[in-house]
Amino acid sequence: KRSSEARWWVFVLLVVLIGESGVGKSNLLSRFTKNEFNHDSRTTIGVEFSTRTVQLNGLTIKAQIWDTAGLERYRAITSAYYRGAVGALLVYDISKHLTYESAERWLKELYDHADPHIVVMLVGNKADLLSLRSVPTEDAKDFAEKNGLLFMETSALESTNVESAFNEVLQAIHRKVASKEVTRGSISAVSLSSPAALTADSEQERRPCCKNL
Repeated sequence: KRSSEARWWVFVLLVVLIGESGVGKSNLLSRFTKNEFNHDSRTTIGVEFSTRTVQLNGLTIKAQIWDTAGLERYRAITSAYYRGAVGALLVYDISKHLTYESAERWLKELYDHADPHIVVMLVGNKADLLSLRSVPTEDAKDFAEKNGLLFMETSALESTNVESAFNEVLQAIHRKVASKEVTRGSISAVSLSSPAALTADSEQERRPCCKNL
């Protein structure tokens, strides 16, 4: 007679990081998934990929996070990844106003390809550069409210609000999944029987992918 094993569901959610080149998307990803910051981070080529599994409100959620290149010449490649996304962090640099001014264009491009109910958070990164701030917090908040976006300022360097930003997006996605609002995105629930299975799977997918697309 086979012994029964406890099983539980793991929600697998695809999230993309979008925004201009140089705003710190790669370091937000590495801070959240590995608690690392690279001072010599280079421009992303195509897309990079990492995962992290978190426990939120008693649920196991595995976030598959795609860091997309901000340069125009990679736009055809990166926009293809929007189609499966159920969440997005639209990142700008609080010290470079031009990166904030492009947020509306990035938002339109995202909505052209993704589920119309995708969860989007506007993220003002590099909040540690207070003396160089060129984007007032209130302006960004107003833009986020006008467009129905979540909003947070972060610092990947100082690890400020990085965890909170990703977790808030993941929680909002799960609420929409539970209410069946999100229909086109990449959502799945995987049944696992042992913590070892989840750990092995997470470590395998945490490796960078597609750097040279």
